[in-house]
Order: sequence, then structure tokens, then C-alpha cells
Amino acid sequence: MDLKNFIRDVPDFPIKGIVFKDITTLLENNNAFNHAINQMLEKLKNYSFDKIVAIESRGFIFASVLSYITNKPLILIRKLNKLPADTESIEYDLEYGSSSVEIHKNSISKNDNVIIVDDLLATGGSAFASIKLIEGMGGKISGLIFLIVLTELKGGNILDENNYKYSFIIDY
Repeated sequence: MDLKNFIRDVPDFPIKGIVFKDITTLLENNNAFNHAINQMLEKLKNYSFDKIVAIESRGFIFASVLSYITNKPLILIRKLNKLPADTESIEYDLEYGSSSVEIHKNSISKNDNVIIVDDLLATGGSAFASIKLIEGMGGKISGLIFLIVLTELKGGNILDENNYKYSFIIDY
């Protein structure tokens, strides 16, 4: 199944000049969604991990299912001021601005091996910020898994340059 057939391009969203890869059309098709999850599960076999970390917000969709299937804890990385307890946070650049993300301080313990899951790797800003948050808490990055990688934005370069393993299902 070619999952690209289930992803819609939305031009000029969220700002002019950006072509947004809309995965809602994939999510609305149970066969395509199931196929994407099964592909991600296959990729997970290449990693040893204790916890699954999901990046807000579409990463939650995939990571929650993977957490359920693998019986591993699900840890959330959220936008600033969305988590109710004590947090660690970091600011990073996006392809169209900047943002901050945070994680609960008690979510990662020293030497936890984690896999990070998100829907999309673009410039690598949110992925690399998530890595720094986790490592700052003593966690170890086993790898990252994305549904989509936008190769022309070169987000994989920052991961490659810093020796982080990552996998993806679809590339554009």
C-alpha cells in the first residue's frame, strides 16, 4: 500500500509558502492507518527501548498505539504550559518560527532507553529539542521513528551529524 496516496497537501498552511502534509486523510482510512502502524512496529524491532516518547500533537496518535501494542510506558512532550506538574523545557526553531516544548521532570529516569515517535521530520527542530530534554534528564536515545520525512528540509542531517538513529515510513 502506498501511504502517500492517503496524505493530502495543503498549500500555504500554516503560513504562505509552506505545503502542509495533512495526515488526517490517512487517519480517516482505517486500512491506511493500520498499515502505517504496522510499518512503524516493524521499524521498532530495530531498537531496544524502555519507554516511548511522543511529540505533541500528531506524534501522540502513533506513539499511543505503539505504546499499547508494545506494552511500554508512553511519555508526552508537549507545548509550553500544557503539562500540570513540574517540567523541564527547551526552546527551538521551526521552519516557520520558534517554539518551546516541555516534559514532566519525573517522566524520564537516568539511563532510561527511549524511542521518540512523531508524525513528521522537517527541519529537525522539535526532534532535536526532544532529544536534548531527554538527555538532560539522564535518558538515552535508542532512536526516533517518523511517519514522514521531508528530505529537502534536511532535518535528518542534524540527527545524522549527532549519530542518532532514525527510521521513517514515507519520504518526500
